[in-house]
Amino acid sequence: MNLVKFPGLNIEFNISRVAFKIFGIEIYWYAIIIVCAMVLAIIMFKKRDGLYEIKFNDIIDLSIVAIPIAIICARIYYIIFNLEYYMLNPKEILNIRNGGLAIYGAVIGGIITCFIFCKKKKIKLLDLIDYVAPGLVLGQAIGRWGNFINVEAYGTATNSFLRMGIMENGKYVEVHPTFLYESIFCFIIFVILLFIKNKRKFSGQIACTYFILYSFERFFIESLRVDSLMVGNIRISQIVSVIIFIMCSFIYIINIYKYKKASKK
Repeated sequence: MNLVKFPGLNIEFNISRVAFKIFGIEIYWYAIIIVCAMVLAIIMFKKRDGLYEIKFNDIIDLSIVAIPIAIICARIYYIIFNLEYYMLNPKEILNIRNGGLAIYGAVIGGIITCFIFCKKKKIKLLDLIDYVAPGLVLGQAIGRWGNFINVEAYGTATNSFLRMGIMENGKYVEVHPTFLYESIFCFIIFVILLFIKNKRKFSGQIACTYFILYSFERFFIESLRVDSLMVGNIRISQIVSVIIFIMCSFIYIINIYKYKKASKK
């Protein structure tokens, strides 16, 4: 059991990572939360059937392939930036039950899979990403609570109102609950994407909005975390966030300019 406190809110929890056992196999809350996030995303995709001329059945076909590939890519991404540890502990490479998945790895794997899928199905890639983006960010908002259960993905010491008290290496510390920050921000992005879903000016506008907003918040929240993937003194997720933010902002601005120019004719 892990004791987690929110002194500013006068709340505390005793948390177990294990939800229950089946035939002696421990089922973690983290896995249950991730599955629930996926199910809610799929329900949302069903309600959007036909939007942007994307069929729900195609999304199901894509999910069967994309979800495992995204998990594999998330793991590979994490291992690459922790290569020294896994070279010394090769048996841990497949042990994802102890954590070690990186969201940007999942996104990269997912986009590559979507690209190949769209080529075969003759679907517009940008329309597909516009279709799935709200479900993806909703899944992220929910999935971050798996980090809370595992008492991970937290930040540096703080005395802020939302500080979280945990035991770290046998010592009580109060830290930034960065999992909570990101969960809240992802939910805000979700609401924004729902608001603009029928107001898009160009294919890919929903996707660009998602990547711009998510990379923006991830850059700043990453600076607070104590478990960032690093190369030297550089936080990898911050570099990736900057690249994504610049690229998607450029694409967004160019396409809005083209739309306004075409509207004046």
